[in-house]
Amino acid sequence: MDIPAALDEQRRLGDDWADWLDRLPRLCDDLLDEWRLTPTGDPMGGRASIVIPVGGVDGVAVLKIGFDGLPETSQEHLALQHWAGDGAATMFRADPRRRALLLERLNEQDLTQEWDLQACEIVAGLYARLHRQAPPRLRTLTGFLRPWLDALERDAADVPMPPRLVAHALARGRAFVDDPASDGVMIHGDLHYGNVLAADREPWLAIAPKAMSGDPHYEIAPLLWTRWEEMSGYLRESVQRRFYTTVEAAGFDDERARDWVIVRTVLNAHRTVVDAERMRRPLTDADRTWTTTCISVAKAVQR
Repeated sequence: MDIPAALDEQRRLGDDWADWLDRLPRLCDDLLDEWRLTPTGDPMGGRASIVIPVGGVDGVAVLKIGFDGLPETSQEHLALQHWAGDGAATMFRADPRRRALLLERLNEQDLTQEWDLQACEIVAGLYARLHRQAPPRLRTLTGFLRPWLDALERDAADVPMPPRLVAHALARGRAFVDDPASDGVMIHGDLHYGNVLAADREPWLAIAPKAMSGDPHYEIAPLLWTRWEEMSGYLRESVQRRFYTTVEAAGFDDERARDWVIVRTVLNAHRTVVDAERMRRPLTDADRTWTTTCISVAKAVQR
């Protein structure tokens, strides 16, 4: 099995990625053989997984194998099992140890071509179906958040964001950790325009959850930092339109949603610094552009 070039480029992220990519061709071949699947198209590579169109006893499907070093994707199978195709792609089979999933094949069309405000309303409609009581085995949002905040506090002086935003994120993040409402609801975790695909059985279905037991208000941020190039010239207004459209359609509390956006964007900027340090390299132009995006989103949602 040939690995798509875009996925193979992730070797630059460290030895753990290189090791997984070295093992991936054999892993693909083994799963195709064990699950009696026949490839029916070229493999596609995302940033952290390979997706292979296949045919088998369940009909047309896709075999997805994810990078095994990301804790936030380790329970994708639990979420898909719990949703059972209601608002999300159906899962036919899973091997969690190998991060392998056999999934319903959806269409290639996603929400990136839809008017962004209409797309936000579609995503908010999916929230209503995906957000349900979390199963006990699902890892909690606050369990992830606590060490993220500890690391942010240690490195606060080195995060390339205004100190007041870092302080705000730390204060509100700590408050969220102590708030029982921050856990308990099953959330997708990464529901942006590219993770909603058109389907034959329904107009739109979610894919690729980074599932957690958490707070529904955590969900909005990816809708604000993706499709970024469309907001040139009207940045603050465009971010605010997306934010309020989603909050209203989902029935969310705008203050709580606003604080989660700020927490997430500051944590993103910190993670960029940590990744550069781990790879022993200076911040790149892409890193600085991403950090600027995070700052812009955080400032735009503030009153």
